[in-house]
Amino acid sequence: MLKYTEMNTEQLKREFSKIKEQYEAIKLRHLSLDMSRGKPGKDNMDLSEKMFDLVGNDTGFENVDGIDCRNYGGLDGLTELKNLFAAILEMPPEQIIVGGNSSLNMMFDTISQGMTHGLGDKPWAGQEGLKFLCPAPGYDRHFAITEYFGFEMITVPINSDGPDMDMVEELVKDEKVKGIWCVPKYSNPEGITYSDDTVRRFARLQPAAKDFHIFWDNAYAVHDLVDNGDKLLNLYDECVKEGNPDLPIIFASTSKITFPGAGVAAQTGSPKIVDSLKSRMRFQTIGPDKLNQLRHARLLHSLDDLKAHMRRHAGILRPKFKNVLDSFDKNLSGLGIARWNKPKGGYFISLYVLPGCAKRVDELCSQAGLILTPAGAAFPYGIDPEDSNLRIAPTYPSADEVKEAADLLTVAVRYAALEKLIN
Repeated sequence: MLKYTEMNTEQLKREFSKIKEQYEAIKLRHLSLDMSRGKPGKDNMDLSEKMFDLVGNDTGFENVDGIDCRNYGGLDGLTELKNLFAAILEMPPEQIIVGGNSSLNMMFDTISQGMTHGLGDKPWAGQEGLKFLCPAPGYDRHFAITEYFGFEMITVPINSDGPDMDMVEELVKDEKVKGIWCVPKYSNPEGITYSDDTVRRFARLQPAAKDFHIFWDNAYAVHDLVDNGDKLLNLYDECVKEGNPDLPIIFASTSKITFPGAGVAAQTGSPKIVDSLKSRMRFQTIGPDKLNQLRHARLLHSLDDLKAHMRRHAGILRPKFKNVLDSFDKNLSGLGIARWNKPKGGYFISLYVLPGCAKRVDELCSQAGLILTPAGAAFPYGIDPEDSNLRIAPTYPSADEVKEAADLLTVAVRYAALEKLIN
């Protein structure tokens, strides 16, 4: 079949008539499908259900240190969880802070501390013209935090090996630039893992601002879909080698390992960074939910236990990703109107359609019963300058529903492309 971009007007109109007929037939089915957020499905969450039997009157409430987890205390978390996150993030356990259920909350709180008390220099709130670097497409909730606090967000393009480091190195020469958001492994939504060279260039940064930090959200550190998953170089180790130990503030959570709403989050960094964060935490809380931490510790005793648990997750998720990618290959390949990534892990597929068509595809899907993440959401201020990117989240629906949703999506992509080319 000819590429759509090579068809003449009559050919385009004939093809559009056929695709429109398919689309109208789908609408008559009154579907109700949701691929709007990267949420685990019920089958994924069921893998952790036994956690609720691991803490109680029959199993006890004490951790390995003899702490009664029903009581106050334990500001920076239980030893078992520090050890687990230390293994995940390849950091010393004594530099781990284990908190509540949300790493996003930790990120928000860290930015808030920067505003009120500073993160290595004077408070940001007393400074004008604050800026933050935002690799895009990226995680919309990251961008929402810095937008909330009034930062000017500067878009940095993402390449196959990570953010455009030439641009990053130039931008950090501005002392008003205070940080950069990063999802370094299986990035949201591109699914790429930063190369060793990119990580080393981050470690060598010489920002003008003394309080510049790399917000390193390693959300998908153990979320491989295949046996030979991507390997991410340890940023903190590289920063220590370069004499920049205080540059990164690193985050992770079990949100897509156990339960999104009842997981455990952690953050880490240099001893100086961790001591500063803990000195402020004591005014916020007498301690985290240690019972939830104890449940996690008894479910996931070691990194080997965690890896086995994640292989079970991958077994559920692989067919869902395969159904999307198979549909894209079957229905969009060779037409010259779309491209997409094929990630080895993470939670998303990034789909690029013809410039000017993403919002229209979103609209067509919505009218036919499929809810997607809004077009443009993966860019600062929700504005995709090309109007071409769509973040596809195949994890929540069943595998059959994902196939149905992907087939509808490909019809909408062809519909919008033909509409544009004809007009």
